[in-house]
Amino acid sequence: MNSKEKKKKLTLKNFKGSPTFKTTTPKVSTLKRGFEKNSNQLKNNLRANPLRGGLVKKAPIIQDEKQKKVKEWAKKKIQEELFKGKKKTSTKKTFENKRKLTIGRALSDSDGEIRQRSHASVKRARDKIFKKTTEHINQVSKVRREVTIPNLITIQELSNRMAERASSVIKYLFEKKIKVTINHTIDADTAEYIVNEFGHKPVRDKVPEDSLKDILKEDIADHKEPRAPVVTVMGHVDHGKTSLLDALRETDVVSTESGGITQHIGAYQVNVKDKGLITFIDTPGHAAFTEMRARGSKITDIVVLVVAANDGIKPQTVEAIKHSKAAKVPIIVAINKCDLQGIDKVKVKNQLLEHELVVEDMGGDVLCVEISALKKQNLDKLKESILLQSELLDLKTNSKKSAKGIVIESRLDKGKGPVSTILVTSGTLRKGDLFVTGTSNGKIRAMYNYKGDNINEAKPSTPVEIIGLNSVNKAGDDFVVLDNENQIKEIISYRQNQQKNIKNTQNANKDNIFDNQEKEEKINIIIKADVHGSLEALINSITKIDINGVSPKIILSAVGPVTETDVTLAKASNAKLIGFNIRPNKEAKELSNKYKITINYFDIIYEALDFVKSATQGLFAPEIKEESQGTCEVLEVFKVSKIGQIAGVKVKEGEVKNNSDIRLIRDGKVIYTGKIKSLFREKNEAKEVKAGLECGIGLRDFNDIKKNDILETFKLVNIDRV
Repeated sequence: MNSKEKKKKLTLKNFKGSPTFKTTTPKVSTLKRGFEKNSNQLKNNLRANPLRGGLVKKAPIIQDEKQKKVKEWAKKKIQEELFKGKKKTSTKKTFENKRKLTIGRALSDSDGEIRQRSHASVKRARDKIFKKTTEHINQVSKVRREVTIPNLITIQELSNRMAERASSVIKYLFEKKIKVTINHTIDADTAEYIVNEFGHKPVRDKVPEDSLKDILKEDIADHKEPRAPVVTVMGHVDHGKTSLLDALRETDVVSTESGGITQHIGAYQVNVKDKGLITFIDTPGHAAFTEMRARGSKITDIVVLVVAANDGIKPQTVEAIKHSKAAKVPIIVAINKCDLQGIDKVKVKNQLLEHELVVEDMGGDVLCVEISALKKQNLDKLKESILLQSELLDLKTNSKKSAKGIVIESRLDKGKGPVSTILVTSGTLRKGDLFVTGTSNGKIRAMYNYKGDNINEAKPSTPVEIIGLNSVNKAGDDFVVLDNENQIKEIISYRQNQQKNIKNTQNANKDNIFDNQEKEEKINIIIKADVHGSLEALINSITKIDINGVSPKIILSAVGPVTETDVTLAKASNAKLIGFNIRPNKEAKELSNKYKITINYFDIIYEALDFVKSATQGLFAPEIKEESQGTCEVLEVFKVSKIGQIAGVKVKEGEVKNNSDIRLIRDGKVIYTGKIKSLFREKNEAKEVKAGLECGIGLRDFNDIKKNDILETFKLVNIDRV
């Protein structure tokens, strides 16, 4: 109802009972009815008593007074209503004045109407109020939690531990320009920062390995017993390191090494008359064995740097010096091959000055001994220099504690299983001890010293070969004896999870399949080696090869002989199968012939690297293939004067021809590769011997044949590459 209509309705005329108006106010209608009733009563009284003049005269006066009162009251009410109407109208006008004048409003008739709020506007206002209330509730009710953080954790797991939405964590990292998903793994430092930003308290997870680190910490105050020095022999390839050790130990290790190159770490002990023992560690000098040399320098007390007098300082010599200085180990220089004519020893000493090694002859503090490993000259002087240096170092230990050590080398033996060479650094290692090393553990079932003798305990600075591991461990891993089996299980479980996370991270860093970049061609390679150190050197060297955009990809690398699984994988992935110092088992050999998969055997590391390089270049012209001719088993060994050893063998497969290439295998390992020197059948020299017959075979430059050895004859065939 408009204010105009109210003004029209609320007039005095409407209070006189106009037939066209119905009162809406309850009080006004009641008064009107009362007024009409009184007037009717007065009329009836006048009709009944016409003679009473007084009453007739007084009646109009009373009626006028009542009407006057009613009119005044009605006027008052009308004014109140009008006042209210004016107040509302004024507010509407002020509101209307604030609104913009549009064409629609100017042409419309409803000037006084007010536009109502839209549904969307009301909804926005409600949402705004609801948001303010929920934020206030969240601020009041948010709980500060202690969040345990491991070394590596996924976004999903971290958000669950904080009781936050994973999308909130991802959004926060996205604002920091870090793109992640719920399955991404982050490190502990990043996780700790995120937890702090979300208002929680980060708590670093207690790592089971922390207890092991406390055990590995050496308490020097308890070390009161003297121990033998650990000496590492380092230098360039073919400078006479192994020959020096052979001369010191009065053995002949060089003759058993392929190509005269050391490709493993060897540990030996030498007794210096009444002065005690010295533990020697022989490291490879080839460029590929950097990791082995670094490992050898870390576990040693003294480094003997062998330098050939006729060759001087070479790249691996410089590398050995750097490793020794990084490990802060004293160096004793041994200038070898001093028996050769026309050599210049002073030149070698001057070259050492370039690398900050000043020998005693030139006023320095570095001990220098001029020796000849071949003629065994000045070896006693070298031993005395080593003992003098060890006395200055004052080497002490505690043999009463549980044993601790380091893994020098590890391999997979056909009959013994996983075998590791351990250097005991402190404590006493006993048969039957429980131990943990890397991701492997076990119980010592047998121990052998460097001579191969079975022993029951090993003192500090003693290298031993142990049997009893559940898997092949890595060279360089720590070795700790523990009594608690539960603690061992926790440590192994933690290390295996860490290794799995590292592999997952490496896989995540591979090329994205959605990248538009051209993919590099890769040659798949499978490597099987005899020991972990050689395997590690091969992997490090092969991964560095990159020729014309073609790079090798190692899809499998393990310690042990070539098996059927390796051959099957090589066929499925079209991979090159490399065996380093090992041979396949019988089943793998048959399967490789069936699938026509070539197993490439190497016993010298640079030959294996040359093969991989030529494979990446695609320059196999011609390709050399090995064809097996026959297999023999040694039944008896005979010693013949002026000739040497003759092996009495029985030909199992194929045939044996005189002057053919031959390979001697013992316990699945290649011991010798050469040629047949002599072939006899019933005391007569023969050209060839067929399968099923017995004969005598002499090997060229080899006299270490044993019963039950396997002899394989083969020939190399050149095949032109198509």
